[in-house]
Amino acid sequence: SKSIQSSPVQNRNMMISLFSAAVVGLAILSPVEGAKKIRRGRYGLPYKSHDPVHLIVNKVGPLNNPTETYRYYSLPFCKSHSDEEVEEEIGYLHEAGDEISSDLSARKLEKREAEIQHRLRLGESIIGDRRETSPYDITFLDNVDWRILCNDELSPKDLQKFKDAIHNNFFFEMFIEDLPMWGFIGDVVDEDLIMGEVEGSVTNIYTHLHFRIGTNKDKIVSASVNTDLDKKTAITDTSKPMKIQFSYSVEWVDEPNLPWKLRMTRYAENRFLPATFEIHWLSIINSFVLVLLLTAFLTIILMRVLKNDFTRYMEIEDDTIDDEEESGWKLIHGDVFRFPEYPSLFCAVVGTGMQLMIATFCLLGLALSGWISTTKRGSILAGTIVIYCLTSSIGGYLATSLYRQMGGKQWARCVLMTALLFPTPVVAIFSVVNTLALAHGSTIALPVTAVFTIGCLYVFLSFPLTVLGGILAKNYASADFNAPTRTTKVAREIPTEVAWYRGRSFQVLIAGFLPFSAIYIELHYIFASMWGHQLYTLFGILLFAFILLVIVTAFITVALLYFQLAREDHRWWWASFVNGGMTGIFIYLYSFYYYFQRSYMSGSLQTAFYFGYMTIVSFAFFLMLGSGGFLFSLSFVKYIYSRVKCD
Repeated sequence: SKSIQSSPVQNRNMMISLFSAAVVGLAILSPVEGAKKIRRGRYGLPYKSHDPVHLIVNKVGPLNNPTETYRYYSLPFCKSHSDEEVEEEIGYLHEAGDEISSDLSARKLEKREAEIQHRLRLGESIIGDRRETSPYDITFLDNVDWRILCNDELSPKDLQKFKDAIHNNFFFEMFIEDLPMWGFIGDVVDEDLIMGEVEGSVTNIYTHLHFRIGTNKDKIVSASVNTDLDKKTAITDTSKPMKIQFSYSVEWVDEPNLPWKLRMTRYAENRFLPATFEIHWLSIINSFVLVLLLTAFLTIILMRVLKNDFTRYMEIEDDTIDDEEESGWKLIHGDVFRFPEYPSLFCAVVGTGMQLMIATFCLLGLALSGWISTTKRGSILAGTIVIYCLTSSIGGYLATSLYRQMGGKQWARCVLMTALLFPTPVVAIFSVVNTLALAHGSTIALPVTAVFTIGCLYVFLSFPLTVLGGILAKNYASADFNAPTRTTKVAREIPTEVAWYRGRSFQVLIAGFLPFSAIYIELHYIFASMWGHQLYTLFGILLFAFILLVIVTAFITVALLYFQLAREDHRWWWASFVNGGMTGIFIYLYSFYYYFQRSYMSGSLQTAFYFGYMTIVSFAFFLMLGSGGFLFSLSFVKYIYSRVKCD
């Protein structure tokens, strides 16, 4: 008996050891961060005239591949600011005019060192941010009409880097006061759309950036950058070195109607809301109408079909007709509560699915209430990880409780499967795509500190809470299944000859298609936000759409379950779970359509990240909706068999 009692502890210690080894392995595969870093600045502090304003550079990457990003200084941008002696030699102070000269004389030129990394939040590390200092010399309320940043001689290798980036439609990202700014590196004139660079085409690099910074009293509330199309240099020929002069200008504008707390709303309004808000409402109306139709359909089944069934079975009981003359779902009353195959795995998928569903509702609720910032970069992803860990006790409790009701004895094994079911494929896919990102030198490769942080959250928070939930279920949850009928010792034979429209293949097709059609329109904008540069902020509509999705899935699963029982097929446990989760499969199939027909993504890195993480998202939806469909089906089966008398 001692060995039996110690097995859960041994399993737990073995699990922690294996996962710790996995974390160490992933850390080895993650990029090692440099030792020289500076703390994040505090944003929203008041400025005084001529106070330094720090411009932070982040990353570059092809516009069509939002995941494929690289360090800003992976391209040979200016890493030091020209001094005033160089500017005088070029004649800058003479050409700038009296106004600019007075601004320059009112302040000292601050030597700003570039390539010093900033400390990042967990969410920023996950989305591939690598913020670093820049040499731009900007001071509060000081306009600059034109100023040299650097006058560097670029080698043929450096010129080729810029040229390749321009041909791949690279963009850059910068920040001022945590306000993002985007711009393109250059353009190609007379480029062939299919062949690319041809004879006569010209590759230009933009050499001048114009910064437009908005203020409200003593705070910065907006920032944008524009490239001057008239100031560019041709770098078509990269066979010999070339000296290129980079410059910038700064314009300060007053924004009295934009308070600091609402400064991020302009990104959502400018990029997303006006053009698509009506379409979002059409999506919701479409989903709501579908829910009403399905509700009416289920009502007809419950009010008419079941009422007729109850009446017919009551008449059979009154006339004392033998069971052999019965037909339909009552005939299998002795088999319908026969527990499914692989009960440990079944309980684990149900428990994990309900944990993910509750975590999703919590995440959307917190985002809607403002507890999780929807405009702060990476906050949604970081919040997802933390909320998943905090809700782990729910998964462990529900899985163990259901397992004990099925008469299971190896509850520790069920808890272990619940703890591993979702993280295992996540770690496997992450290992592949992170290694690929490292091979490409992309910033999307998770740094070692982020891997260690997530690993610690799992080992010291998620896994113990899953075990705690299992222990609570073992000690306090009821082990009585409360089945309204008795299960026979020998399973009844299942009819094999059924019409094609009542077969399993047609059922799973209907089970996935109808709920998917309820979210199809909204899904397009979610994909555009996940795999594009749009900012998604309509979490109220998203929460409503998710609730409708759960309701539609539950109704469809119950309706298909009734038809399955009516044809005397009692193997409904796994069938109801798969029927509910089929929407996740449809979401994964839609990801192929979106990739090849709606996006311009390409390349091995972007493709691996897209399909790898869409596999995880689709698997999560499969578990969530499958567990929800099963629990609704279980309540339905218990209800209808409790209404008739069975021997």
